[in-house]
Amino acid sequence: MAARSHRRSTDQVSTRRAAYEARQRRRANVIAGVSTFGVLALLLVLVPLAPGWQAVKASFFDGEVFLRTFPGLLQAFVLDVAIFAWSVPLIFALGLAIALARGARNPALFPLRIFGAVYVDLFRGIPVVLLVYLVGFGIPGLGLPRPWNSPYIWGTVALVLTYSAYVAEVLRSGIESIHASQRNAAICLGLSERDTMRYVILPQAIRRVVPANMNMLVALQKDVALLSFIGPVEILRQAGIFKSLLANFTPYVAAAIIFLCVTVPATRYADYLLNKDRNARS
Repeated sequence: MAARSHRRSTDQVSTRRAAYEARQRRRANVIAGVSTFGVLALLLVLVPLAPGWQAVKASFFDGEVFLRTFPGLLQAFVLDVAIFAWSVPLIFALGLAIALARGARNPALFPLRIFGAVYVDLFRGIPVVLLVYLVGFGIPGLGLPRPWNSPYIWGTVALVLTYSAYVAEVLRSGIESIHASQRNAAICLGLSERDTMRYVILPQAIRRVVPANMNMLVALQKDVALLSFIGPVEILRQAGIFKSLLANFTPYVAAAIIFLCVTVPATRYADYLLNKDRNARS
């Protein structure tokens, strides 16, 4: 009888707590909505009052120019997607190789550890745009025959070199986050060092670093536009061509909207994976 009464009181406390938390969430959502609406209203009222608003509107928000250039920009964006698509597997493969090299424990593989450390320090320390210039103009300048002098190839190489260094560090952090007991247990079961890494450590490490690598992919999608500096007519370069032809900056705004349509959902998905991983850990 006492246990039933205690259980009933516990259920009542849980119900009241759930109701209180629901009220707090509703209150927080209302406050957030009102404050957001207030900020947007102020922007909509104050920005048009600026002295140069009409000139900015004509230069950046011309609806006719937007409709005229949007299809061409969308077609050019296909090249961005293609470069992104063939860069991702190369980045992951090279990043994984560098991460494994940095984590090699065999004394005979110490040169690989040094190479991995130098690689990461070098390509994380050089800005992406600078590496695009160095690789995209430097290597074709050697007088290589077609197609090996293509800016598409060497621009992709520059992106792969840079992002594989970042991915390698993310993967290495995932590998090192696996508790040593996992490795010891695998060895006790008779697995070799290679099989332990392949079947025990890597699957867990890769699963843990998926959210971080998703954010890296979002950044890569944007940085593909940097290849426009060395020749490929992708969306940023096409926007520049339209800007020169029409003497209007609206194509840049249209290009930004196209990027947002891709990167915002990808960013939200990365946040979802991060929250899911955090909830699983807690």
